[in-house]
Amino acid sequence: MPKTTRSTAEVALDRVPARTAQPRLVLLLGPALVAGVAYLDPGNVASNMSAGAAYGYLLVWVIVAANLTAWLVQYLSAKLGVVTGASLPEVLGSRIRSPWGRRAYWLQAEVVAMATDVAEVIGGAVALHLLFGLPLVLGGAITGAISLGVLIVHSRGGARRFELTIAAFLVVIVVGFSAGVLIAPPDAAGVLGGLVPRFQGTDSVLLAASILGATVMPHAIYAHSALTRDRFHGTPTTSLPRRASTLTDAATRRILVATRWDVSIAMIVAGSVNLVMLLIAAVTLPGAAGTDTLEGAYAAIRDSLGPIIAVLFAVGLLASGLASTSVGAYAGSEIMHGLLRVRVPLVARRIVTLVPALAILGAGVDPTWALVLSQVVLSFGIPFAIVPLVWLTSRRSVLGTHRNRGVTIALGAAASVLLVALNAVLLVLVATGAG
Repeated sequence: MPKTTRSTAEVALDRVPARTAQPRLVLLLGPALVAGVAYLDPGNVASNMSAGAAYGYLLVWVIVAANLTAWLVQYLSAKLGVVTGASLPEVLGSRIRSPWGRRAYWLQAEVVAMATDVAEVIGGAVALHLLFGLPLVLGGAITGAISLGVLIVHSRGGARRFELTIAAFLVVIVVGFSAGVLIAPPDAAGVLGGLVPRFQGTDSVLLAASILGATVMPHAIYAHSALTRDRFHGTPTTSLPRRASTLTDAATRRILVATRWDVSIAMIVAGSVNLVMLLIAAVTLPGAAGTDTLEGAYAAIRDSLGPIIAVLFAVGLLASGLASTSVGAYAGSEIMHGLLRVRVPLVARRIVTLVPALAILGAGVDPTWALVLSQVVLSFGIPFAIVPLVWLTSRRSVLGTHRNRGVTIALGAAASVLLVALNAVLLVLVATGAG
């Protein structure tokens, strides 16, 4: 029999007795933290700050519900990559037999990925403008150039170095966006009241959809399965999905345990920071002029909380743009590879996808409004990612004994229905102008 190549994860686990292996699971953490950066991109900042400034604590429940949904979705995506050794786009690409069907699916996924890229590059450009007064177009170009360096780390240094680089950005993001809450703590009663699901007119539904799109992000779903594949199976050299034959069942189960912890940590961090952003806006921004823009929010934070907190906010915004745009480019490349069976170098893709964002900045479109609308576009891409994910991870032919059980299937189906329903309500309200 031919010699089987064993993964780094399996070798590391086999060196530790089963009874004492659990502490070593920390060495398997990382992919979810990278995917979790997508939940802290500039689109989140715009959506959360706008929601807090306009409606106070009203939409706290949306952030909590979206984050709980995100945990389930990201775990299923990660599980798919661990068990099959293939990403979600790869599995779909092998199962959609019609070339035109694959192209159509790729097109909607590509639009979502480009909307993500627009939000992230614009966010970085706004941050550089706030910090150094740079023109937005120049700031967008610099953001793209720095993200090229981060992608080169992945191409040359491998998955682990990429994870560590993104994790460093994540620390900056957490500090930058959370510092203000220490100076202006929220009202506990108001926060509890915000946990009651309700809306106040069309605009609140629009912002809820924007928050949802910024939290349960389609490109993060596609990316997470690829990140776990790369980490535990290596980056593929072909466009065909591979079964995880290099992992024993015992190793797979241990990795899945680590993955649940990985996703939990990432979602707690992302959900907490998103909630903090809304709470800071609810406490400091209501009634302040111009808070419907990132520049206005920065000025209001500076006036209310001081220049140091404002600078930290801008630095956090810059870090979120740099980190999330790198993850977005990675996801877009994987979408094209899996569905069209074309492998485009990450660096080349990064250059091409800069064009729409720079064009929007050059056209003088309001950056904050562009960010919010980009998140709404993301919310409409959610069903195309989550429905196939729940279906595939529930099939024995795909995941074998690791397939979803009844409760997980029910929760996944409920999440899919609710997400689609929210988008349908949004369409009706916007079309009819109901308020």
